[in-house]
Amino acid sequence: MNSFNFHDRHFVTVTSFSDLTDTDFQGTVNSLCWKRNLKGDFKEIVSKLQLEEDITVVSPDDLSKLSLSENGEIAREIILNDLQLLTDFGALPTLNLLKNYERDDEFDFISTDVYSFHVDRSPILADTFLCTYHGTSSDILPNDQAVQKILIPEVREKLIELHEGSDDDFETFLEENFFDLHYEPKEDSQPINLGQGNLWRLAVDHPKQKVLPCIHRAPVENDGEYRLLLIC
Repeated sequence: MNSFNFHDRHFVTVTSFSDLTDTDFQGTVNSLCWKRNLKGDFKEIVSKLQLEEDITVVSPDDLSKLSLSENGEIAREIILNDLQLLTDFGALPTLNLLKNYERDDEFDFISTDVYSFHVDRSPILADTFLCTYHGTSSDILPNDQAVQKILIPEVREKLIELHEGSDDDFETFLEENFFDLHYEPKEDSQPINLGQGNLWRLAVDHPKQKVLPCIHRAPVENDGEYRLLLIC
């Protein structure tokens, strides 16, 4: 791993996009942060965009059509540049105007929505990238400060009751319903907020991943405020 500024033993801060993509995860470090203090008026962009659903995908063409002030144009160029950097890297970035995510209230003993601390699983070894330009930002949680929900005895007991198959396919049942991806913070845990403007790279759950997947959650949105989020 390159020598960068360690804030703690869980994530590393880098100073460029190339460092963000070229630095290897190692040991307990499963998240990287390109820390930035972005100029521009991202709130103006949000005010000019039209929310069509709770989550609306904003294309580069949608951005380009907006009539913006000078500060709004600065913000737009930053977003378009981020989208291009990630596309050139081989990722598939999406810009979302977000009111809220769908809540999972099917069970009172476990939640599988993105507001719950969880890890991402990918069929290929491809990391998660995200940046919040406006609105509340996500949290990550060190792995040693959380416990997998399916390992909590009372939760596991209820999942066994819910499962209608044989014991042999119980683990498959947990995976197919994404129960195994969710985590419960331990007492005195200290989530790390990702902040606005920073571009993050998070490790995913994959058999060839050399580190534990990064535990994270979506934030509860502020009333009347939309989020502008890049994610891939």
